[in-house]
Amino acid sequence: MNVVILAAGLGKRMFSSLPKVLQTLGGQTMIEHVVETAQQLPNVGKIIVVVGHKAELVQEKLKEVPVRFVIQKEQLGTGHALLQAISDIDEKESTLVLYGDVPLIRKETLQALIDQTKNGFGLLTVKLSNPTGYGRILRQSGKVSRIVEEKDATEEQKRIDEVNTGIMLIPPKDISRWLRQLKNENQAQEYYLTDLVEFAATEGKAIVTHTAEDPMEVEGANSLVQLEALERAYQRRNANELMKKGVRLADASRIDIRGSVACGKDVFIDVGCIFEGNVVLEDRVHIGPYCVIKDSRIGEGTKVEAFSHFDDATIGKAARIGPFARLRPKAVLADQVHIGNFVEIKKSDIGLESKVNHLTYIGDSSVGQKVNIGAGTITCNYDGANKFRTVIEDDCFIGSDTQLVAPVKVGKGSTIGAGTTVTKDVSEGALVISRVPQKEIKGWTRPRKKE
Repeated sequence: MNVVILAAGLGKRMFSSLPKVLQTLGGQTMIEHVVETAQQLPNVGKIIVVVGHKAELVQEKLKEVPVRFVIQKEQLGTGHALLQAISDIDEKESTLVLYGDVPLIRKETLQALIDQTKNGFGLLTVKLSNPTGYGRILRQSGKVSRIVEEKDATEEQKRIDEVNTGIMLIPPKDISRWLRQLKNENQAQEYYLTDLVEFAATEGKAIVTHTAEDPMEVEGANSLVQLEALERAYQRRNANELMKKGVRLADASRIDIRGSVACGKDVFIDVGCIFEGNVVLEDRVHIGPYCVIKDSRIGEGTKVEAFSHFDDATIGKAARIGPFARLRPKAVLADQVHIGNFVEIKKSDIGLESKVNHLTYIGDSSVGQKVNIGAGTITCNYDGANKFRTVIEDDCFIGSDTQLVAPVKVGKGSTIGAGTTVTKDVSEGALVISRVPQKEIKGWTRPRKKE
């Protein structure tokens, strides 16, 4: 089967410098959604993308994807767009026509159309309570005779609620001949792909229709208002899938997934959370409100408090994170670790049962087991040109307001007094204090403003 995706449109109503199909939905461009769906269909041979406006940007976005590109230099209608691809189409196979600005189409719907059509002409339709603006499906004795566009429809035809989605499966051998018969004798003076339906009917070809269950999956996005509506429909679809698999959502309308989320049993996600890239939440994970989690794995029984941000982090079992915690790339936390409010961890390993609970930065570090790091501690890992590593071994106690100037190693069981700046390696079991001796000056008068 050939798959041709029409993606040449300008998208004036988007008011954007990008081509319409490069507008994003759920963290991906619309054209990427459509290509991924096409790739999931069985028996797909060539995937051809017809590009036009700023074609080089679309080609760059899909450069890692095995598709062929065809240029439509002038946008003269859908029929004209498909004609540009005719030399790349294998006319011994059926051709499925999709649209780069219809990102929510499901593979199950397309597969149902393919299965029902067999060797005939397949047409995907949908019934709308308000069909204004769409091409109407005209039938005679129950059989499809043709499609009439809104601009060319009579008042009686405009009352028909079954409309064309534009998605069709064209039988082998006929496609080239039909495309070359198209004429632009209509108000828009465009070559309509929908005229192929009339050609097929006139020649007595079997025209099979399948009706999409959800109107949103065949809805296109021509404006930012329509794109936002698709975004919400997409997010609601994701939320429903999570709930079907046993995930409890505090509010299904207040979750955004911009990638994939794999969840174990008894997972709870509070309101306002955003998931990006590939996220894994194991059994009994609890995610508090307004967290942003990207490309991370969170272990069984871990609780994440409100407003925490993770990026490329790995968290063990039964950990407690947040609120207002930030885990940056390559933060690896073992089981039962506590990371508290306004703590930032970057490119560091935190060992079993260690605690970093308050107002602290740990970067480029290896922290052992059962370490307690006090409030305001900083690993000074950057000298303005290079990064260096800090090592804190098991059972250390790091007092509040400590600066660990890397490269430095704190030996097992050591204690660092509050307010200490550590610039040299610390022996095992030692107490380190670098405070200036406290002085008291009696009779000292605080400066006052001059009158």
